[in-house]
Amino acid sequence: MSGIKERVFAVLPLYNNGSTVKEVAARTRAVLPHVLIVDDGSTDLDLEAAFRGSDVTILRHSRNLGKGAALITALEYLKDKPGIDYMITLDADGQHEPEDIPLFFPLMERNDYSLIVGCRDLSGEHVPRSSRFGREFANFWMRVETGIRIDDCQSGFRAYPVKYVSRLPCFCRSYSWETEILVRAAWANLELHNLPVHAYYPEPSKRVSHFRPVLDNFRLFCLHFHLVGVRLLPIPKKKLRPAPGLRYSIFRPGELLKALLHENASPLGLAVSAGVGSFLAVLPLPGFHILTILYVTERLHLNKIMALAIQNLYMPPVSPVLCIELGYRLRYGRWLTELTFQSGVRELHLRLFEWFLGSLLLAPFWMMVSGAVTWAIASFCAGRMRNAN
Repeated sequence: MSGIKERVFAVLPLYNNGSTVKEVAARTRAVLPHVLIVDDGSTDLDLEAAFRGSDVTILRHSRNLGKGAALITALEYLKDKPGIDYMITLDADGQHEPEDIPLFFPLMERNDYSLIVGCRDLSGEHVPRSSRFGREFANFWMRVETGIRIDDCQSGFRAYPVKYVSRLPCFCRSYSWETEILVRAAWANLELHNLPVHAYYPEPSKRVSHFRPVLDNFRLFCLHFHLVGVRLLPIPKKKLRPAPGLRYSIFRPGELLKALLHENASPLGLAVSAGVGSFLAVLPLPGFHILTILYVTERLHLNKIMALAIQNLYMPPVSPVLCIELGYRLRYGRWLTELTFQSGVRELHLRLFEWFLGSLLLAPFWMMVSGAVTWAIASFCAGRMRNAN
């Protein structure tokens, strides 16, 4: 493994973790010869004094710019260094075990274009419940935006292929950069791998975290909203490698059906598929509902069978009539009680507008109802299957 060690830099983004960074850096240096600390405007430690006489490289930001900005600084520093293929990132708070770094080496030796995510073991007693929920939530959106299953999208213990990742355009500079870079790496056809690693969570009173729940979660919401929107648009994404082979072929119907049935088939994935199918089925898209649902579910890697099946609940005439009645009520303050040649044919453009108005209320309503019911049923069935096994 000595060859791969020379081609790797360990990077510790640092912001006010002065009580732990020296130990983490020392343990990391015992594994790898190259260690880089990017100080993102810390105020709690004199780094020059703390690492005087050490061969650890230190880069500084004059003020706090965000974790993503620190990792971008590291990439800019490393991309022109000859012979460096990967950077391995660890949090400076001691959450990650530097002794797990060699676990990355076999995957890194295969090629220079794999992005490896260290998936943390969150079964410990001091792991916050919010961390478990946040991981599942982030993993789901990663699957929607890329079609790739990553088991811990929020882990900061990763191996990045420097020459590829440094070429990916990202606009995030905070924690959300780690989410954005995963999505853009998948779009660029880099290989993404899961790797189980250990994680250390101290007691809550001893834990130091710079994650701001309101602001950082809002940033993540805006990021996912943007990435989903970009994914829906039929515009080319930046590619750094040739595309992998097709996931399935229409000439192998058995494999095709199996792939479609298992596509994003978790309770949450089925619930979102049902919600999206219901939302689109209610909109005034006569003659184009099936094509629209297929397009959206393919772009977002949702379960096509669920979305197409549930849209049958909203077929004409029930759903359009309800929307038209509601839209008419919103326009005139009364219900449409007479359906004549005049009101149904000559005023068809008005009925379509009222269908649109009504769908603005009914589409989100049925989306939430369908999603909630599907999630409850799927969760119940999944629980029964786990108990049976």
